[in-house]
Amino acid sequence: MSYVIPAPRQATVPVQGGGEFPVHRIYCVGRNYAEHAQEMGFSGREPPFFFMKPADAVLPVAEGTTGEMAYPPLTSNLHHEIELVVALGSGGRDIAVADATRHIWGYAVGLDMTRRDLQGEMKKQGRPWCIGKGFDEAAPIGALRSIATTGELVRGAITLSVNGQQRQRGDLSELIWSVAETIATLSQAWTLQPGDLIFTGTPAGVGAVVAGDVMEGVIEGLGSLRVSVR
Repeated sequence: MSYVIPAPRQATVPVQGGGEFPVHRIYCVGRNYAEHAQEMGFSGREPPFFFMKPADAVLPVAEGTTGEMAYPPLTSNLHHEIELVVALGSGGRDIAVADATRHIWGYAVGLDMTRRDLQGEMKKQGRPWCIGKGFDEAAPIGALRSIATTGELVRGAITLSVNGQQRQRGDLSELIWSVAETIATLSQAWTLQPGDLIFTGTPAGVGAVVAGDVMEGVIEGLGSLRVSVR
């Protein structure tokens, strides 16, 4: 095939032990921990809802390194949201909950960075709020670990610290919609593909960061993700 402009770079995420995982799409689950839903003004097990980030919004951070994220334009209220990221190795439509786990290639620690002021303004106007979620470097992500090495992750502490002070803490067992339920529900609306990433939701304690701050997210059994804001 002959392209009329240079083809864009394939977005990838590093894999622990070597290699790169090519990113197809990034799906995100909203308000998937009860305490976070409550701090955002909602409660209860409402039907899951989703938003997306561009594949090239990933900011890959290699194992044992500190990623650098530029403070994005148009905001004065940049928020951190620590999340378990699920990487799919196979896809399909109308996947049953009981079959969902076999589509998982692996897991990573991720950050759903949010321009909260822009998101809030769009919500008030009843407009799409992708400007608050889908900007450059909005999805920092650590090295992927295969499910063959981690096993299925259904419980374990998930935390985020800023400059050494813990802000977010939860447990994967507290997900309102489990990873399997999320995969099954997504597959009813989209044909899932190998290379898809799913950000599964954040526990309570989201808050603002500024230039100079260092965020460190940790998920039990999965390792850590360290990102500085510049």
